[in-house]
Amino acid sequence: MSIATDRFKNFLLEQNQTWEMSAGNYRGLDQVEEKEFLIDGYKIKVQFNPQRIRSSAAKVDKRTIAARKCFLCAENRPAEQFSLDLGNDFLLLVNPFPIFQTHFTIPSVHHIPQLLIPSLKAMFDIVRQMEGYLLFYNGPECGASAPDHLHFQAGEAGFLPVEPEVERLKLTEGSMLSDNKNLKIWAFSSYLRKMITFETDLMSQGIAAIEKVFTRFREIQSEKVEPMVNLLCYFKEGKWMIHLFPRKLHRPKQYFAQGKDQLLISPASVDFGGVFITPRREDFDKITAENIVDIFNQVSLDDENFRLLKQTIINYKPISLS
Repeated sequence: MSIATDRFKNFLLEQNQTWEMSAGNYRGLDQVEEKEFLIDGYKIKVQFNPQRIRSSAAKVDKRTIAARKCFLCAENRPAEQFSLDLGNDFLLLVNPFPIFQTHFTIPSVHHIPQLLIPSLKAMFDIVRQMEGYLLFYNGPECGASAPDHLHFQAGEAGFLPVEPEVERLKLTEGSMLSDNKNLKIWAFSSYLRKMITFETDLMSQGIAAIEKVFTRFREIQSEKVEPMVNLLCYFKEGKWMIHLFPRKLHRPKQYFAQGKDQLLISPASVDFGGVFITPRREDFDKITAENIVDIFNQVSLDDENFRLLKQTIINYKPISLS
């Protein structure tokens, strides 16, 4: 365990010594059930986690957001909830409704909208100091339950199947779109969902490449406040790894179905990373591999627009920035 990892684990332990609700939910992770599917050789875990109903079923329309107090603003957070300053105007909070054994929310100190590009440098800085953790971003229409308040989340690295699988994907299923000294970019079209992976040891080049993709994606989804993406990021062996999942839909038809056809699943970054969260027992029991494939097909970007994004990256020549 690195010193940094130890620092954050200790923060969680200290928090849960004084906040019984959070401590109880972390103890409850021992009772969380999981099962696995192997689909086309790729692992998908399904987790039954009743505490996540708040996120999966969250109403994020403008009227609902305007009518409730922001639970990430300091004046509205529980008195028992500690914070740790990460710099860059971001704080570390223990997430009291965990998926991971160590699960944090990382809100901005400012009540500003959930937008990725203005906060990319902060994201790179934070994930570097949190080596040993995986940081994730849910877009404002892609699973964020507080789209009005900029935030990331983080959990221990190694939990999501995408982390080990990407190394095999690079060799077997991916298209390398850019291969430069400090930056490599792959696109994966046959990984159940669409994914673009950036690997870099130079922050400025990683940021510029992601901005390039966003510029093109914004043209494709011009009606959106932000192009629909989920993102996973971690720092390992001196390099940032960023997995970007472009989307076309917030929630699948199963979410809105009635009766036995309903699956209350609202995919976000963790789901795209290979762990489907089911807050209801009936959904955990009945979900099938076919459901998972269908949900990914519904919410992931279509083939033609993914081809346009890939074309933007092909032969991309990063500018060397200090």
